[in-house]
Amino acid sequence: MANQVETPKTDVVENKKNRTLTGVQLTLFTSIAVFMSLFHIYVLGFSPVTPWVLYTIHLGLGAVLILMNYPMRKSKINQGITVIDWILIAAVTFASGYLIIEMDELVYRVGVAPTQMDLVVSVILIGVVLEVTRRTTGLVLPILALLFILYANLGEFVPGFMGHRGYDWDRILSYLNSLDAIFSVPIGASASFVFLFILFGSFLGGTGGSQFFINFAIGATGARRGGPAKAAVLSSSLFGSVSGNSVANVVSTGVFTIPLMKKIGYPSRYAGAVEAVASTGGQIMPPILGSAAFIMAQLVGVPYLNIVAASVIPALLYFITVFVMIDLQAAKLGLKGMPKSTLPNLKEVMKNEGHLFIPLLVLIFVMTVLKASPIKAAIWAIASTIIVSSFKKQTRLNLKKFIVCLADGAKSALGMIAACATAGLIIGVLNLTGAGLKFASVIISFSGGSLALALILTMCATVILGMGLPTTAAYLITAAVVAPALVQMGVPMLAAHMFVFYFACLSAFTPPVALAAFAAAGIADAKPMQVAMTAVRIGIVAFIIPFVFVYGPAILLIGSTGEIILATISALLGAVALASAVEGWFLRMKANVVIRGLLLTSALLLIVPGIASDAIGVVLVLISASYQLITKTKKETIVA
Repeated sequence: MANQVETPKTDVVENKKNRTLTGVQLTLFTSIAVFMSLFHIYVLGFSPVTPWVLYTIHLGLGAVLILMNYPMRKSKINQGITVIDWILIAAVTFASGYLIIEMDELVYRVGVAPTQMDLVVSVILIGVVLEVTRRTTGLVLPILALLFILYANLGEFVPGFMGHRGYDWDRILSYLNSLDAIFSVPIGASASFVFLFILFGSFLGGTGGSQFFINFAIGATGARRGGPAKAAVLSSSLFGSVSGNSVANVVSTGVFTIPLMKKIGYPSRYAGAVEAVASTGGQIMPPILGSAAFIMAQLVGVPYLNIVAASVIPALLYFITVFVMIDLQAAKLGLKGMPKSTLPNLKEVMKNEGHLFIPLLVLIFVMTVLKASPIKAAIWAIASTIIVSSFKKQTRLNLKKFIVCLADGAKSALGMIAACATAGLIIGVLNLTGAGLKFASVIISFSGGSLALALILTMCATVILGMGLPTTAAYLITAAVVAPALVQMGVPMLAAHMFVFYFACLSAFTPPVALAAFAAAGIADAKPMQVAMTAVRIGIVAFIIPFVFVYGPAILLIGSTGEIILATISALLGAVALASAVEGWFLRMKANVVIRGLLLTSALLLIVPGIASDAIGVVLVLISASYQLITKTKKETIVA
């Protein structure tokens, strides 16, 4: 295809931590990874097993693959699997087998009368879970889990109402190795919904889907003002809705879009920031969203389709605002689009690769029209990807590619599996000690009953946790501790959880630790903190939207049709006004300080729901527009 964009191959994120296995070790790792993927497809789609067995095998295989693929220390990254790794692999294999064999008896012994072997297995499993989490996500989450476990035992020494009588180690170890802790909702969602969707993303990428998204985005927007930046937003929203990982999204699409943005005149820091914000938005983009969204459906107790529906309007607000802001920036800088002769031909892209969009349509159709479960939707999506890829020679999956897709799917899920298991430990302690309700009481008490202050505290807690933890873990911990407090203060449960979920996602580009922004900075050759600060400015509306969930849940499709339509229109108008205020550019000309202030005020009034506030917001926009038009007319008259 003429002018097809070639995406640079990159594995930036993985290569920082992963071993480069070779020979027999690589063959063994690949075989286990392929088996893991096929096992999940088989038991979830054709021959169900009990949740206990599914969760145990899911965690056991995930731990084995992590121990094989992630070294104990970065200095050992070029070495093969060590003796210590093999010992840990043998230990977790034994523990998993024991849990499956003793399944029926363990259910009755948990927390009541564990045997000595039960406790040994619990120690092995907890220790391995903490170690594999350390290897994949760093020290923060394992240390946090250890502190919670110590809290369960030493509660009598904790002053104030957060103290408790304390539990002996037999009770703690037994309880943590149960469906209320390690094998609770997080690992359950990971083993069922999330793994299959990650596998779907692997197959779509293996057939050239990510290449298609980039070619489509560049072909559709590249010739327009600030085209490469708009292409970054479009391609990242498409790719991110499948990958659900902001950093992976940055290094997959950013290696192409960032250099193009710089080429047409965007500053390095701005190019990196656009990619970071766009890639982060992929986690809130329907129909798949990030992995935490599947867990949210379980915690809230609603069908996943409800979560998808609730995320549509907020996602539109997010991406429309970002799109407008980069367009206004391009107008300020006088940037043009790319020459059409250098762009992929959109008709040719759709002709040669458009069939790769069919699996996403199948996914949406199965979930929305057939109203099937996410599990069935994911399996249908995987099957349709395999089928439609055979339509064209360049996208067809041969046996080798098929095996690579299966193995890559399991490999991509490893960090998520470890984080979910460790988050389960923390949730188990909260359940055992009742600390979750106590934390909720603290928040309500500290906020003095003020919902606004409680929301700000929740925002800060979630963003801080998200700086050192994966999105899923940050969401899980904050949702378990804080969401109940918001619900007690009258916030709808779905709105409370969406509030936490959003800020867990936004931590990816929020300073001082902004992983997506830092990854983009590396590609853009810019200072990481400058990229992060610029990203916050570009994505400023994202910090406002979650508050709208709470004060006006209509944008989550909660309420009457009229309320939803009015809230959507006013919020969209407010988002555009906010973009104009931040960029200082309105109606094709520079906006002075007064106009920017009026636009900012109108944006806040329009985004926050309410007929009176909407009316005042519209009036302020009209005043600003009138001033700009009059000023523009005067300037044109003087020139004439």
